[in-house]
Amino acid sequence: MAPEESCIIRHFEHYRRLSPKEKEILASLEKAPTAVSAGTTLWQEGKAASEFCTLSAGWAYSYRNLDCGSRQIMEIFLPGDIIGLREFAFNEHLEGVTMIEDGTVCYFPHRRLLELFRDSLTLTTVTFAISNRQQALLCERLVTLARHSARQRLAHFLHEMYIRLRQTMPEGGPSFRLPLSQQQLGDLLGLTPVHVSRTLSAMSEDGLIYRNHHTINVPDIKALAEEASFNDLYLNTNLRPLFEDAPPES
Repeated sequence: MAPEESCIIRHFEHYRRLSPKEKEILASLEKAPTAVSAGTTLWQEGKAASEFCTLSAGWAYSYRNLDCGSRQIMEIFLPGDIIGLREFAFNEHLEGVTMIEDGTVCYFPHRRLLELFRDSLTLTTVTFAISNRQQALLCERLVTLARHSARQRLAHFLHEMYIRLRQTMPEGGPSFRLPLSQQQLGDLLGLTPVHVSRTLSAMSEDGLIYRNHHTINVPDIKALAEEASFNDLYLNTNLRPLFEDAPPES
């Protein structure tokens, strides 16, 4: 995959301008693409953890199965994300990962990330920044699930997806594609599918969003943020410049 076509490179460049050499190193993580279909499980919780993968196309989610037979969706992965970073220190996967839609993943072993750390201080630093942000996403969702109403939870999630997608697709405009089912939204936000449906309909009636199948149109992103009591310090505005005074590595 050419560097200019790489979602992972665009993702990393959100944190730090990269040199041609750094782009080449990242592009090497996407040299063995594997096509996967919707519903494919990339790995299961409790299985041996020896590799990561980059998500080049499509959406995926991580989840934990519960003793009652239900599940909790933990995180949504978008094109450009590295899946499995939080499990680097563990022998077994803490979560399962499943594709939401058809897509492309590129598997690479843990040792490949160690080689990246060896080859580039810049990419090492950005990788840790991305891992920190993933942790912040989970912390924010914990607060939202514990303290917000169903409407606030849904508004918060839609706003978060809008901001995250603009990171790698800034030309997207006021609409974005949301390929999650109502069951998946419910498993993510702690709601029943019926409650999700009613809440989406109420938000549409109030003009906060407009939904057409899997497309969400946000006519006023500030109004959606106010509805969600959204604080974006964990997303874009609070990111600290990395190596602010130094040029990228040659």
